Amino acid sequence: MRRVLLITFIGIVLSALPSCRAISSLLHDDEVVAQVGDAKLYRAELDALIPKGLSAEDSTGLARQYINTWASDLVYLGIAEKQLSKAEKDVSRELEDYRKSLLKYRYEQLYVNERLDTAVTDEMVDEYYAEHPEKFVLQRPLVRARYLNIASDSPALKNLRKLMKSSDPNDLVEADSLAYSSALKFMTWDNEWVDAAALAGEFGIDYNSMLNSMSGGWVEQKDTTGYTKLAYIPEMIRKGEQAPVEYSAPAIKDMIISARKQALISGLERDLLNDARENGNFVIYETAE
Repeated sequence: MRRVLLITFIGIVLSALPSCRAISSLLHDDEVVAQVGDAKLYRAELDALIPKGLSAEDSTGLARQYINTWASDLVYLGIAEKQLSKAEKDVSRELEDYRKSLLKYRYEQLYVNERLDTAVTDEMVDEYYAEHPEKFVLQRPLVRARYLNIASDSPALKNLRKLMKSSDPNDLVEADSLAYSSALKFMTWDNEWVDAAALAGEFGIDYNSMLNSMSGGWVEQKDTTGYTKLAYIPEMIRKGEQAPVEYSAPAIKDMIISARKQALISGLERDLLNDARENGNFVIYETAE
């Protein structure tokens, strides 16, 4: 008779327990919490996984989730052990390959971290930007913008509209001060470029819809909760144009550092092979014809 894997939860299967109180009692009254075949899950193991300070309901839910996962893994394993051939169950080669890859990766990280120069000057950024213009073609527009979310009936809204459109820095300082006391949110990107998709996200729409609704540089949206969202966009760089160097600088620095990492790793591999050849540890034998 085929042996059946039994999943035994103390008293009864957790999903069938009538209440959280029953599960709580199960977790604290018995040493063994669950059993699959000969494998047992003990209360101490489960308790160690439940964070302190949770409510009884949350603790019970987390316990139920872990027990079911634990049982499911063992059931799968039991079926796999029965159904797979000896050759299919032999994972020693895969484990050894993984161990080698992991050791190699960890040594590379140690080697790189000890030698990597992470300093990138503005001159290096400018040079890279000039040499690789094709890497900085925009996939989405960039904008300079001012964004406001305010109650539609706010007495400050009219004045804020005027201040947000101004090119006078003092007016923008005043707008920030006024918005602080009267608006839900006020943000400005006057000295930096922002992805149009990020601004559109404030309206809960995609950037194409936002730009299509723009009129005179303004985007406005009134919602059903009595609030008005509006943005003024004085400048925009369109999709397909080149991103400015100041916007691209963080990505350029990452690219330069990444290239340095790869150069270190390539040099390490080359040096190790050369040393092995010189020491006689690496020999290639010519095949006799």
